[in-house]
Amino acid sequence: MLDGIEGPQDLKRLSERELGELVEELRSEIIRVTAQTGGHLASSLGAVELIVALHRVFDSPRDKILFDVGHQAYAHKLLTGRRDRFHTLRQEGGISGFTKVSESPHDAITVGHASTSLANALGMALARDVKGEDYKIVAVIGDGALTGGMALAALNKIGELGKDILIILNDNEMSISPNVGALNRYFRSLQVQRWVQGAEATGKKVLERISPKLYGLADRAKEAAKLLVHQENPFYAWRLRYVGPVDGHDLRGLIYLLEHLKALEGPTILHIVTKKGYGYKVAEEDPVKWHGVGPFDPKAPQGSKKKGYSWSLAFGDALVELAQTDERIYAITPAMREGSGLTEFAERFPERYVDVGIAEDVAVTTGAGLALSGMRPVVAIYSTFLQRAVDQVIHDVAIENLNVIFAIDRAGLVGADGPTHHGVFDISILRAIPNLKILAPKDAAELRAMLKAAFEVGGPVAIRYPRGQTDPVQPGLWPEIEWGRWEIVKEGDEVAILAFGKTLGYALEAAGDDPRVAVVNARFIKPLDEAMLRALVARGMRILTVEDHQLCGGFGSAVLEALEAMGRSVPVRRLGLPDRFTGQGKIERLHQKAGIDAAGIRRALAEMGVKPVLAFGE
Repeated sequence: MLDGIEGPQDLKRLSERELGELVEELRSEIIRVTAQTGGHLASSLGAVELIVALHRVFDSPRDKILFDVGHQAYAHKLLTGRRDRFHTLRQEGGISGFTKVSESPHDAITVGHASTSLANALGMALARDVKGEDYKIVAVIGDGALTGGMALAALNKIGELGKDILIILNDNEMSISPNVGALNRYFRSLQVQRWVQGAEATGKKVLERISPKLYGLADRAKEAAKLLVHQENPFYAWRLRYVGPVDGHDLRGLIYLLEHLKALEGPTILHIVTKKGYGYKVAEEDPVKWHGVGPFDPKAPQGSKKKGYSWSLAFGDALVELAQTDERIYAITPAMREGSGLTEFAERFPERYVDVGIAEDVAVTTGAGLALSGMRPVVAIYSTFLQRAVDQVIHDVAIENLNVIFAIDRAGLVGADGPTHHGVFDISILRAIPNLKILAPKDAAELRAMLKAAFEVGGPVAIRYPRGQTDPVQPGLWPEIEWGRWEIVKEGDEVAILAFGKTLGYALEAAGDDPRVAVVNARFIKPLDEAMLRALVARGMRILTVEDHQLCGGFGSAVLEALEAMGRSVPVRRLGLPDRFTGQGKIERLHQKAGIDAAGIRRALAEMGVKPVLAFGE
């Protein structure tokens, strides 16, 4: 079946049996390719029937199908002319792991973060209506994404304006199901068939002609009945038509419902219940583990090939040890317990673990409330997601210099998830905020030292660390660190390379044994170690800064600003990410392309006059 699908229009000619075969082929292809490339497997497997039904009923790209987050849309990519490129999923130069407007006209929005689809749908509906067009808009949003304030605020406006938008709530029974899962099965057919609406309108006209008083009583009785029947429906307050819950893996039933819902006008929510990982037993049994995976062997699927000790676990282990001795320590996460290394903390200290769902702004301000009450909160958050709570960092934490620590995971380039997930803006954003300190450890031992010191120093502190592996640390080991001081890790007398985190290793590799090149662990990004910077300049050394971050407004810019304030003019070369969005690919390869790896640093040194010393015979 899949071989014959060049676009969504080809689904219109398939029989019910053939559509069923197509569903199975889509699942097999998703598993086969994801086993090679890695990716968001469980989410995409759970949405196959829905995506087939959507493309059977609607006419993309004329009709707009919006996928919130977009990591569930692999079947959508396969059905919209990208089957021949699907093997390049999440690879450098390949197709994105999310929907992307510049990749296909069938991708209505570019996504990667959650809770944005409904506001996008509202904007499209406003434009459609003012232009007098008549296409349909369908937004697919998961139960987790619906916890985001942006999604709820958009629902509020959609209900107020009454725009013709179909919202499909893909409920995989993970976060919203306790709120809406007990809805009566009556809602499955509520206002679906056109004859229901027709009968209602006819009844009103008849009653009005017979007796206006009787009509008024009937209308009020109907509204009272609606309030009684809808009291468990959270969407009724927004005046949204609600249908569901229905089986999201019943392809025939989904097609039937969507065909009827397509004919309706006004805002409608179709609530479907799906299972993450559906059709692949190991993913069904552990959807958290199989949400995002690296390459794996589908014949012996024991899990991702990722091994070793991650930075996330290093943070989580350190926080658990500190929490054992300080009952004021809280851990807050926006729905990233496993990814942020907080699984053990949540098990050991459930009363001090707070998961606010996909609501980064709430995570930060909850931390502020805890700090105002004498607690010591740690907000564990990915760099890319911290962007969504910048106002809260400024307004709710930094202005009053509150004791909130931000454990910023996935800082720097993250690889296959691409530009929506690269953590390359946090330094330029955060270093402009008064009272906020920014640190970057070179290894797990230094991370522990920084975390412990941050609690002692107080005020808002951001500790940023990369995605990937680091060396494990012996439990109970707490190295000391001098607050605000850099570390010379290699002496030299001509050029000082200032690097931190991932780029420190590159700098040491590039410097080798060259006595002309010093390497400095510039672990305090704010405040800078101005005393050491002044001393290096006083020795007549030139400066080379290297960072896994946007060059604009980053660490190198901070060094230039500091030198200008000192009134010192010395040659400075800055290496970092260019002023464009970096695509997806392997992290090391992306570093190479940006010129911040060891080879790139050696080239920069050569351009600064420090030619490499060749061994005899080279």
